[in-house]
Amino acid sequence: MEDAVVVGSGPNGLAAAVTLARAGLGVTVLEAQETVGGGARTLDLGLGDGVVHDVCSAVHPMAWASPFFRAFDLPAHGVELRTPEVSYAQPLPGGRAAVAYRDLERTAAGLGQDGDAWRSLLGAAADRWEAVVAVGMGDKRSLPPGILDRPDPLPRAAAAARFGAAVLEQGTPLWNARFSGEEAPALLTGVAAHTITPMPSLAAAGTALLLGTLAHATPVPARSRREPEVEVPDLDLAPSPRPRAFDGGWPLPRGGSGAIVAALRADLEAHGGTVVTGHRVGSRRDLPAARAVLFDTTPTTLLDVVGATVPPTLRRELARFRHGNAAAKVDFVLSGPVPWAGPEVGRAGTVHVGGTRADMAAAEAAVATGRHAERPMCLVSDPSVVDPDRERGGLRPLWAYAHVPAGSDVDVTEAVTAQIERFAPGFRDVVAAVRCTPATGMAAHNENYVGGDISAGAATMWQMIARPTLRANPYRVGSGGVYLCSASTPPGPGVHGMGGWHAARRALREVFGVRVASL
Repeated sequence: MEDAVVVGSGPNGLAAAVTLARAGLGVTVLEAQETVGGGARTLDLGLGDGVVHDVCSAVHPMAWASPFFRAFDLPAHGVELRTPEVSYAQPLPGGRAAVAYRDLERTAAGLGQDGDAWRSLLGAAADRWEAVVAVGMGDKRSLPPGILDRPDPLPRAAAAARFGAAVLEQGTPLWNARFSGEEAPALLTGVAAHTITPMPSLAAAGTALLLGTLAHATPVPARSRREPEVEVPDLDLAPSPRPRAFDGGWPLPRGGSGAIVAALRADLEAHGGTVVTGHRVGSRRDLPAARAVLFDTTPTTLLDVVGATVPPTLRRELARFRHGNAAAKVDFVLSGPVPWAGPEVGRAGTVHVGGTRADMAAAEAAVATGRHAERPMCLVSDPSVVDPDRERGGLRPLWAYAHVPAGSDVDVTEAVTAQIERFAPGFRDVVAAVRCTPATGMAAHNENYVGGDISAGAATMWQMIARPTLRANPYRVGSGGVYLCSASTPPGPGVHGMGGWHAARRALREVFGVRVASL
């Protein structure tokens, strides 16, 4: 009998495996695909001259900010996070653009009459980003360790409270009350649209404000004596006082998202763990005997495999878990940079292509009713902005997706191309090759993306809290050493490893009797 088996090798599954292996356990990771990484893989899609593409996730503000990855220390494992000066941008009609610089003050200055409103919305959170992250990436069941510790609990608690008040404002019909122009609300709404949900909504606002905070987070110098504002236990399961350097912003890993996965796998194997690819777990027969099994999968997959051992009430609760609307991926190969009408847009690692706040809200409302928006909400990333090594023979990748109804089989290449061309005249002229993966095809490389739902569960406020159920321990499934550790658990989607870390630390305590730092 093995100590632990992890089903699925996405960032959460590997985070769980690393945590267990570093505690001295024997760990095996089983992955259905021939390559590891789930939504954080980088592959050659055969579109031109060895150009590689990020299959799903491409930009990683959570990878430096999450307590797990801060403890893991990506730079020490050879991962170079390259941060553009412009975190994200929002092109607007008429050649205008709203730009979120790393520098909060520079961003506010560019927003004109709404600069003060932007500063008041995000300034305090950016200064106390660790407290905001601790709450946003917690288990949604408890206060994060250290947030109320002396000697300075009030500023941390106040920052978290102000963040909550801002979510209530931007997640309700009050969302336009503080703004008078078009640029600032459009800039924030582009970030909110990552949730693929109608807007305004509390879930979309929470996402926008967390990611917006990270875009302007105040850097901690590498040699600073300042200690983390909230407790960040290290992977040896004890509190660590080490100051941690970071660049903040919205970085892209050099070489692609797969660099993060490669670092996790290397660390796992260095601590005795094993990864087996091409091994799909569809039933209990596909699992070796183990004291603990952690599923980096959807609740449905877990029930398909071990449902017979799950208590009936919990089985019914998990079966009610809802998936959300979808993304259709479009991978471009370009012969040059995107000719954005607004020059500053070309300096951004991420571009939200959807027009004004009203345009984006209308597009997301259409998707919510099962219709394809005429002008869909699109996310675009050009990794060559900060990683010129991604170019091959004068060709460069462009990452894009459009929001579509769940289960859509529509090829959105033309819709995405037209949206980009709308704000970048001449874009078609630099397209050398293109490939679309419809929403129905997204699950072919990651079974967690049911119907193209890249969030692994509908991003409603209820389901962001009661994810996958409202139980006090959202990770443990019954009493047989079975845990769910995917993005279908708190804190939800994103490359942060926190679902895996939370679940693994509970398994260590509950199954193996290993005392861990406060959860």
